[in-house]
Amino acid sequence: MNPRRQKRLVVISTIVLVIGAAIGLMLYALSQNIDLFYTPSEVIDGKQIGQVKEIPQVGQRLRIGGMVVPGSVKRDNDSLAVSFDLVDTGPAVTVSYQGLLPDLFREGQGIVATGVLTASNHIEAHEVLAKHDEEYMPPELAEKMKGIKHVKPEQAYSTPKVSG
Repeated sequence: MNPRRQKRLVVISTIVLVIGAAIGLMLYALSQNIDLFYTPSEVIDGKQIGQVKEIPQVGQRLRIGGMVVPGSVKRDNDSLAVSFDLVDTGPAVTVSYQGLLPDLFREGQGIVATGVLTASNHIEAHEVLAKHDEEYMPPELAEKMKGIKHVKPEQAYSTPKVSG
């Protein structure tokens, strides 16, 4: 092989190697930032993916969506810490959060929380999103929660009207 062809082969091989390494590093970085969506039942019982049932591992980042169980919201008087239970059609999962909750957050309301699974039924959330109107629900959550009746806030916490 003449020196000119050898030089071209080295340059092309180096370019392919650099591009391959860059793609590999990008895929590795993206895999660290993927948050899989689960419902409370899937966190406890596992998520059916094809023929395999995948149960999230403690320490895994995930996103969970469900309804806040009425009477389960517990606020710390000295800090912004709050914990509450989420439920869909099965067992409940406890979510702990440190910070300000969205204005639309209330018991009986649909929410999505992003965080880390710290125990088999406990999530330490770093973000909590409340459903923004009475009709919208993430498609995955709506599919899992068919048959659960959503209680409008006016009905759940109605106060007697004073006439006068």
